[in-house]
Amino acid sequence: MGPLCRLIKLLRGLDGCAAGWLLVWAEVGASSVGASLLASTADLSLDDPATLTAIDIPIGLHHNGPRPCDQQARQLLGPRRSSVFPAPVRSVLQARSYSEACELSFEAQGRKLSKQTYNILAKVRAVDALLQGQGALSQRLVEVHPELSFQQWNNGIPMAQAKKTAEGRQQRLHLIEPRFPGAFAEIRGRYKRREIADDDILDALACLWSAERIASGNHLHVGQPGQIDACGLPMQILA
Repeated sequence: MGPLCRLIKLLRGLDGCAAGWLLVWAEVGASSVGASLLASTADLSLDDPATLTAIDIPIGLHHNGPRPCDQQARQLLGPRRSSVFPAPVRSVLQARSYSEACELSFEAQGRKLSKQTYNILAKVRAVDALLQGQGALSQRLVEVHPELSFQQWNNGIPMAQAKKTAEGRQQRLHLIEPRFPGAFAEIRGRYKRREIADDDILDALACLWSAERIASGNHLHVGQPGQIDACGLPMQILA
């Protein structure tokens, strides 16, 4: 992030959910968290250079194979490796059906697209469109992965249980509550579960925690330093 770190005043975490996107935010050094539900990334303002947003979505996309950052993230996560879906190759963004996405993926890299990745393809496409032609915004909207965030938060140890289990939720709340006291309960009370699931709230708060680390320059960098895709977007995951 370089000199931009010194400018950051507001931190935000952004995670996809059934109703769109859950956005959480806090001022640098504060424990009080705000939250809102966005219908689309068109509602996300990136104009303020003093705001850093950490998002759980692939940004830079390879043209003919897996991203090194995804491969490295899976190695680091061990038992939670399956939480890192392979990012789609760039040509897949033009697909309008799962069968077409699989055809384009196979043509580019010799393997079809996973159903899990296809399920987030519309969100990947929306974020890509937001950043296209605005390279400077990629310093204000950075890619993170909640399971990597929780692993770093947990002294480098991956979470023992999956986030959708009761045990996994408690393990993550054990990390979240001291840093953002009451935030999970407050957000849970405001939104219906059909709009935002419990694990969406956990993940958004993990993104916020990583935004704090990134702003301070005290973060994990996963992937090849400086690697960008054909559109100039970084292929890296920060935590």
